[in-house]
Amino acid sequence: MSDPAQWQANNDRYLGAALHWLRLALLQMARQNGAEPSMEASHLGLAREKERNEEIAKAAAIMTEAASAEPPPTLVILARRMGLSTFEQEILLLCAAMEFDTRIPGLCAQAQGDAAKPYPTFALALSLFDQPGWEALSPERPLRYWRLIEINQPPATPLIQSVLRADERIVHYLKGLNQLDDRLTVYLSPFALSGKEMGLLSEAQQATVESMVSAFKAGATLGRPPVLQLLGMDELSKQQVALQVFSRVGVQGLRLPGELLPTNAGELESLARLWQREGMLLLLALYLDAQELDESQVSAENPMRLGRFIERCGLPVLMATREPRAGLGIDAPSFVIDKPLPMEQAAMWETVLNGDAGALPQGLAGQFNLNLPAIHQIASTINLDNQDTSSMADRLWQACLCRTRPTLDRLAQRIECKADWNQLVLPEEAYKRLQEIAAQVRQRSLVYDGWGFRRRMSRGLGISALFAGESGTGKTMAAEVLAGELQLDLYRIDLSAVVSKYIGETEKNLRRIFDAAEDGGVILLFDEADALFGKRSEVRDSHDRYANIEVNHLLQRMEAFNGLAILATNLKSALDQAFLRRLRFIVSFVFPGKAERRQIWQRIFPENDAHDQPGTPLDGLDYDHLARFNLTGGSIQNVALNGAFLAAQAGTPVTMPVLFDAVRTEFRKLEKPVNERDFRSEPTDGGTR
Repeated sequence: MSDPAQWQANNDRYLGAALHWLRLALLQMARQNGAEPSMEASHLGLAREKERNEEIAKAAAIMTEAASAEPPPTLVILARRMGLSTFEQEILLLCAAMEFDTRIPGLCAQAQGDAAKPYPTFALALSLFDQPGWEALSPERPLRYWRLIEINQPPATPLIQSVLRADERIVHYLKGLNQLDDRLTVYLSPFALSGKEMGLLSEAQQATVESMVSAFKAGATLGRPPVLQLLGMDELSKQQVALQVFSRVGVQGLRLPGELLPTNAGELESLARLWQREGMLLLLALYLDAQELDESQVSAENPMRLGRFIERCGLPVLMATREPRAGLGIDAPSFVIDKPLPMEQAAMWETVLNGDAGALPQGLAGQFNLNLPAIHQIASTINLDNQDTSSMADRLWQACLCRTRPTLDRLAQRIECKADWNQLVLPEEAYKRLQEIAAQVRQRSLVYDGWGFRRRMSRGLGISALFAGESGTGKTMAAEVLAGELQLDLYRIDLSAVVSKYIGETEKNLRRIFDAAEDGGVILLFDEADALFGKRSEVRDSHDRYANIEVNHLLQRMEAFNGLAILATNLKSALDQAFLRRLRFIVSFVFPGKAERRQIWQRIFPENDAHDQPGTPLDGLDYDHLARFNLTGGSIQNVALNGAFLAAQAGTPVTMPVLFDAVRTEFRKLEKPVNERDFRSEPTDGGTR
């Protein structure tokens, strides 16, 4: 009898017979508690009693017949799975009958001879049923251990006289409605994947699924729920793999964020027991998302929290975590889930772009490290039809940038890049290094994947550069130029938000930043990097030891980072030598000479552009004279801006006297001597735009 409708009809038939049998038993007990009938009425009473006994036997026969069907009724299934005795089944039926039949409360009151007791009690059950057993009251027996019934025991009330009530989830189950307990739904979060995206796996991920399915089945054959750890940083890929495993082994997977687990031991035990009970009623497995659950915090709150819950919940568990968790107290093999390789990402881009986008897939895969569902989601949000290749490329590129921004926007400052190569005035050697950096970022996919370097290298695949020079020599502007050239976002790391006086917090903050940047599409700029990447010192106390640990962590994280990271510093000599070895480029930003300063002055004022946007009005500027002032590019920009404000206030164009006043102000700010002979204008035949 595998048809659901037939099974439901048989379950209803069983419950109907059981309720009829229970009503008759209560009526019989109520009659026995009544007054002794007269002699004449006794003959009628005996006949009526015989008739009721026959009805009870008939109802019991119907129950036995319905219980023998396959699959059996829910009460029989529940009794088998949870080890209920006949007496415990009858108690549960008595409690559930309160919800199924409105006549039962009155019959309970009559049977107990007390109108104030229209409810079941253990005392009633012990008197009513044929095979009573005191052990049914024990907290270790199924009725109480699995919370099948609830006991309302006011102070000073004996246990056997307390009100009994069937658990709501069990009442629904007995009627044939088998749905997850709503007390558990508050702990769940949905998976961040649609049906199509669940099957988008790389070859390595598919191989991991096969290994996990084998481990899952091996654990089941040994009679214990398997527990597997999914390692790595990419949450979406781990969810993909977990859902595939759940589908392959035929269980319903539910996602439980680890942060929602109770810290109180009693609450944790109650939650685990409810989950274990659900596992007996439904084919369930848990995806325990401990990705963002800090291990040190867990240890401080409850060192056995995760392990105890996993052990006590009695369900198969796939736990998502960055690194293997220690102290679980169970055998929990680990599986590393990485994002697809760039070549696999490029193949996915080819598929979603219908193979007609030229070199765009390789370009996107080279700059953005996305999982396959993310690629599918990005493509689905953009209308790829009726667009030329250039328009499609721009829209896809911007969509990828938007995809990678949200997490980093909370951790670092995004700089709007407006500078270009024309505004950047540097020595030829520095220009060449910057061009090389841009070229390596563009060609890294070809070299690493097309030419096989990724097979030989596991670390150091990112590009790191040191921009060293005095303040105002163009380090930040050069980073802006690179970001604009490569069409990437530039994020400036705010050291005040990263460095913490509390031990371990600096490493956590840096980990969040680097992890968020792993999706690509960004350049990380560590300004004033000497404060963060300084030399390790000799250990004299605990502060020195933990400071060195921070530097060691940074060394490792920088080497593992796959993107472009730029360190800007005014004090190259203060950097740790281990950093310098790991840097692929070192670009020196020297104090500009007179020729460079002249170029900076010529380019510093905005000109009228091609869209007729107005520029800065100038009159009689002598760039050779201005170049004599010993100023960096940053200071020249300050002078130009202050001069523009002075001219605007005076209602005149920017002139030499105006700029002289601005230069004097800048000199005083920098505590440089002001020599008035340097401000004497000389005849000039031009220079004004």
